[in-house]
Amino acid sequence: AGTVLAARLALKHGIACNAAGGSHHARRAQGAGFCTFNDVAVASLVLLAEGAVENILVVDLDVHQGDGTADILKDEPRAFTFSMHGERNYPARKIASDVDIALPDGTGDAAYLDRLGAILPELCAGRRWDIVFYNAGVDVHAEDRLGRLTLTDNGLRSREELVISYFRKAGIPLCGVIGGGYSSDVPALAARHAILFEVAAAYADARQATSCSSQS
Repeated sequence: AGTVLAARLALKHGIACNAAGGSHHARRAQGAGFCTFNDVAVASLVLLAEGAVENILVVDLDVHQGDGTADILKDEPRAFTFSMHGERNYPARKIASDVDIALPDGTGDAAYLDRLGAILPELCAGRRWDIVFYNAGVDVHAEDRLGRLTLTDNGLRSREELVISYFRKAGIPLCGVIGGGYSSDVPALAARHAILFEVAAAYADARQATSCSSQS
């Protein structure tokens, strides 16, 4: 329900985030990988059933491949799934997204951001998206227990700025969810998750300022 609400708020305001969600391993018939219900897939199907949107893009940057989302939405032509993840990480048997990018162990900030920056325009080349669901998992961080990639805090912030700025400048509503993060240092983990909301808030504030300026 949190992701459904965040999606509706994103359609209304341009951007909104759920302080949970990203349970992308849950499939049609069962949960998996710490995930019970696939909130992004459910929210996508709800919006489509309501007629609120016609074309949905899922950008999944959790370190684990979004197999459950791919499974649930594979027969829904109005939803397009993209996952960029660790090649040798969970799940061992992956379910193909519409586009998958598998990264080698040890991928750091520069290579990660270069690959992401190159693919975003390609995802938008053929279709106009009514909403983007963004899974901002922080388990790509170098200190994550389950990650195997080596992004830094600065790398995470650059990633969020890259994704959010790209879609907001294109005028496409974005709904963010926090995805995975596995660290015994809970304050550090919370700070990494908070980056999504800090960057999103900056773009929400900028939109509000522009709106107020145009009205004045």
